[in-house]
Amino acid sequence: MGARRAGAQRPGDTWRRAEVAALVDHTLLKPEATEADVAVLVAEAAELGVVAVCVSPSMVSAAHKSATERPERLLIATVAGFPSGKHLPTIKAHEAALAVDDGADEVDMVIDVGAAVAGDLAAVAADIATVRAAIPGAVLKVIVESSALLSLAGEPTLVAVCRAAEESGADFVKTSTGFHPSGGASVAAVELMAATVGGRLGVKASGGIRTTPDALAMLAAGATRLGLSGTRAVLDGLD
Repeated sequence: MGARRAGAQRPGDTWRRAEVAALVDHTLLKPEATEADVAVLVAEAAELGVVAVCVSPSMVSAAHKSATERPERLLIATVAGFPSGKHLPTIKAHEAALAVDDGADEVDMVIDVGAAVAGDLAAVAADIATVRAAIPGAVLKVIVESSALLSLAGEPTLVAVCRAAEESGADFVKTSTGFHPSGGASVAAVELMAATVGGRLGVKASGGIRTTPDALAMLAAGATRLGLSGTRAVLDGLD
């Protein structure tokens, strides 16, 4: 599906602005976002040279319309089962399929974190597989809420969830929604996730990445995609 890339781990001072931009999902998932806000997001994404915008499912059509009016190729990403993951798999799958029909190229789905913490990896895998089957032509990123898993169940569970995502057909594993009280991306989580998927899947670091050093630390840890809402500030630090 063209999105699985091994992490280009290297010192932070060797990254150029355009290289980092090409790994960014420029994100707007605030509940109060309007279609006008999405149009601004798309325009800014085109200016900054990012790979994708990530918007809520109801905003996909607006993002797709704005993006197709521009000469730059910009991917449209969205979310499913967001932010709690406590949706029935069929609901997540239908939400994802509707978003793809509206123009989404990529879907970031949230797992049932409680099932993972309880050790029900079969349920986690089935959840992911159900969404995968509904969007065969789209890139699937699986949000694992790494901070919650590490604090509530430990490293073995995070590893097991990443393996379940791979076995169920995911293209990426993703750290966080950015909405969970346990926190967002961490270097330790990204390192563990990258080691687990071994370059066979992408690793998206998202949640709480607000500065250039934060972003470079995630890339050094093995992230191959970054979810950022403050993209310009991060990229300006590379000038």
